[in-house]
Amino acid sequence: MATCFRLRSCLALHLPRTPPSRVLRPRADYPVGRIRGYARGPAGLSSALLRTDGFVGGSWLSAAATFPVHDPASGAELGLVADCGVPEARAAVRAAYEAFCSWRGVSAKERSSLLRKWYDLMIQNKDDLAKIITAESGKPLKEAQGEILYSANFLEWFSEEARRVYGDIIYTPAKEKRGLVLKQPLGVAAVITPWNFPSAMITRKVGAALAAGCTVVVKPAEDTPFSALALAALADQAGIPPGVYNVIPCSQKKAKEVGEALCTDPLVSKISFTGSTATGKVLLHHAANSVKRVSMELGGHAPFIVFDSANVDQAVAGAMASKFRNSGQTCVCSNRFLVQRGIHDSFVKKFAEAIKTNLHVGNGFEERTTQGPLINEKAVEKVEKHVSDAISKGATVVTGGKRHQVGKNFFEPTLLSNVTRDMLCSQEETFGPVAPVIKFDTEEEAVAIANVADVGLAGYFYSQDPAQIWRVAERLEVGMVGVNEGLISSVECPFGGVKQSGLGREGSKYGIDEYLELNSQETS
Repeated sequence: MATCFRLRSCLALHLPRTPPSRVLRPRADYPVGRIRGYARGPAGLSSALLRTDGFVGGSWLSAAATFPVHDPASGAELGLVADCGVPEARAAVRAAYEAFCSWRGVSAKERSSLLRKWYDLMIQNKDDLAKIITAESGKPLKEAQGEILYSANFLEWFSEEARRVYGDIIYTPAKEKRGLVLKQPLGVAAVITPWNFPSAMITRKVGAALAAGCTVVVKPAEDTPFSALALAALADQAGIPPGVYNVIPCSQKKAKEVGEALCTDPLVSKISFTGSTATGKVLLHHAANSVKRVSMELGGHAPFIVFDSANVDQAVAGAMASKFRNSGQTCVCSNRFLVQRGIHDSFVKKFAEAIKTNLHVGNGFEERTTQGPLINEKAVEKVEKHVSDAISKGATVVTGGKRHQVGKNFFEPTLLSNVTRDMLCSQEETFGPVAPVIKFDTEEEAVAIANVADVGLAGYFYSQDPAQIWRVAERLEVGMVGVNEGLISSVECPFGGVKQSGLGREGSKYGIDEYLELNSQETS
């Protein structure tokens, strides 16, 4: 006989809402740009969502200093944002910890309902949120609109998963005893996110954390803090209780000390980070001293393999989607194109034609634009370094190869042939619009080249040979494989890598487990 036990927690409290007076609202007769907490920003951006203060304990929190955020396309200043330091980070952690004591006891159904309301508000404000992404990251508006839908879908997904956190009943060797396994929230999660997906990287982590019953402190990238703060405004409108979702923006100058403060604070139980492998190792070191739970999505160096049996047109379409989305600034974008000798020339020719025909460089707000700017000057310099290194070692520029005349942060979509394994573009993640093509002869050679990297986030290959598909899919040392597919990320599937590409998985039914711990009880 199946028995259902309904247990009421002593912590199941209804948390208070933030009083309306604590939220700054612009007066009709007062310039929005002068009210603390709001940024003027470019024309067309929502002043209600373009916030400049941190968000701690349900209130907008200013800091002693500010830092500028610039549009990477034009260089124009979008606004001055609160430059939170260690004191603000500690205050945010305390607020999150105090909120956790109550939030953990809120019913799964109520947490689900609140996340759903947050999702609904994101959909209602999707156009304004997308414009903020384009303004601060340079991403083409159509891609930004796609990111907002992707981002909101994580809140919808985890609003549903909140009600599916199940435990177990275990029959022990003793007849009169039973084992009970509960899944319980970890506590406060420190969430450190990158600039290339300034909305989706937050909701993929925060949605899971809040669904599990955790509270969060978000430190967004210094290049793109406005998306995180806009999400805070909507979370507050949705009724997410004070202290459950906190945001502490900071400048690059303070990022190191704030990151260390979050990773070493004894009230923080979980670290979730997306960014470079080098930074991930530093955060792991800090977290190790107090043995915190850690999940990390780090760098990639994705291979894109095209076998002789592949459909060339299909492979070219996949290569375009995988390589040039967000101007090549994604962690799963293809970084090394390995093309078998028999199909090589045909693939390179059609790939070049597709680049010249379909890609248009420009400001992300222009309708025709498919390729926006790189995030900053340093990013452009790295791309230039990789291209010049390849040329110096014998590579051929098929198309592109230099900065674009539109502006200093723009680079031409570039295709290189005659690339060899000793070139920087074959050894390092470029994070830009460069597609280097390496010719290979055998399947074994291609797999060996693909697996030589010390990272393994994503990998792609194109083949019409069923046996080869099974062999290669299981031999690639990556966390995610696209088989005859150039886009592989969805909320329903687990996202994460192997080797030095990180720890744990995000999204899917597995993502919520990163914020839960098992509690085992035996009763007789």
